[in-house]
Amino acid sequence: MNLTTTLRGERFAFGSLAEALAKANEEKSGDQLAGLAARTERERVAAKIVLAGLTLGEVVDHPVIDPDEDEVSRLILDRLDAEAFAPLRGLTLGGFREWILDEATTGETLAATRDAITPEVAAAVAKLMSNKDLAVAAAKIRNVSRCRNTLGERGVLGIRVQPNHPSDDLAGILLSAVDGLTYGCGDAVIGVNPATDSVDAVETILRGLDRLIEAFGIPTQACCLAHVTTQLACLDRGAPVDLLFQSVAGTEAANRSFGVDLAMLREGRERVLESHARRDVRWAGEQAMYFETGQGSALSAGAHHGVDQLTLEARAHGVARAFDPFLVNSVVGFIGPEYLFDERQIIRAGLEDHFVGKLLGLPMGVDVCYTNHAEADQNSADNLMLLLAAAGCNFFMGVPCSDDVMLNYQSTSYHDALAVRDLLGLRPAPEFEAWLAGRGLGRGATAIEREQAKGRALRGLEAVLTQSGNSSP
Repeated sequence: MNLTTTLRGERFAFGSLAEALAKANEEKSGDQLAGLAARTERERVAAKIVLAGLTLGEVVDHPVIDPDEDEVSRLILDRLDAEAFAPLRGLTLGGFREWILDEATTGETLAATRDAITPEVAAAVAKLMSNKDLAVAAAKIRNVSRCRNTLGERGVLGIRVQPNHPSDDLAGILLSAVDGLTYGCGDAVIGVNPATDSVDAVETILRGLDRLIEAFGIPTQACCLAHVTTQLACLDRGAPVDLLFQSVAGTEAANRSFGVDLAMLREGRERVLESHARRDVRWAGEQAMYFETGQGSALSAGAHHGVDQLTLEARAHGVARAFDPFLVNSVVGFIGPEYLFDERQIIRAGLEDHFVGKLLGLPMGVDVCYTNHAEADQNSADNLMLLLAAAGCNFFMGVPCSDDVMLNYQSTSYHDALAVRDLLGLRPAPEFEAWLAGRGLGRGATAIEREQAKGRALRGLEAVLTQSGNSSP
């Protein structure tokens, strides 16, 4: 494997594939913090030239983390479809990029090769692409997923209603959820990040969300984004779990810092699917997992093994892929400026994460977000949201007024969702769209009709809260 090149009389030599991958990455404050980034733009270009000349076989044959030391590396190699990979083995990464972007290469063609593409290959080819390339390539690919409804079809943009509350007050959570529903959001999931990771609190939220969905007959799914063990403890108590959530990373050590391993995720998925089979619910499909990822998580855990952020993010997607999830999203700017410093880096990372996830076959969404101490603002979020919507992103977040009052970060709002759908002619999930029309909340509803529908929903919410033992808001 040749990892050297000469650029304008200057010779560049990279000591390993991991080093070449890191130096080829676009500028990221996290790679700089880890001491992995290119020192100059010329070195970055040299690393890209080296990568472009490597074959896919060389990338696969040189894992960036030793499989004997890391279960994620073993998972990646074990899941490789050797028969499908054989025709691609001799192709260079530069040629692979050209093939992906070729007009003759369709989304269906790319979907047929997803099991032959390893996360390292996906990350490497992303490093050879411009922002426009990442959007154009991702837009070809539609990864459809099914739970209580169907997401990911062409022309569909789902929204997760994120009705977080700083004290996990159920009335506040459900009121915020109903607000989002009246804006046409919530088809991806009604997903709550609990302020307290206790079984009692999470069980209350899960049961409350389930009563809301049943009372209004909403074709969507609920999730409480607690630790996987907390959710399973709630399941043991008889609480309904539509989607089992967990944050995952690209190394065994980073996942261990989250308190999980692959065996735990396998067991959790099996248990939730077993519970689905027992419940009196009409399921559109058998996908029952929700994963969140994000560049920088392994570095923040001290578990990056000298590998760059994008490559580790792709490996996290490789973990998610093994569990056939209904939803995956990169929380792209959440960790902070230590890892993605400003708008330019956040936008680049969001486009990278989305493309890599789609190429690997994931139903990929993005939490277009930033922290208040990053060099970014709401215009930054608008820019990335529009780029990703054009690139065919499966879903975004719907946060009241874009400001999460529990997690203290900035994301995208219910209003943003409506604006993007209207601007680009996108629709909610088909089952959810039919439900909205039946409730007087469809695309053609007047402002008066929407207010009337909202009033009916709030009156119905009082009954849900009464069943939950809470006073009305």
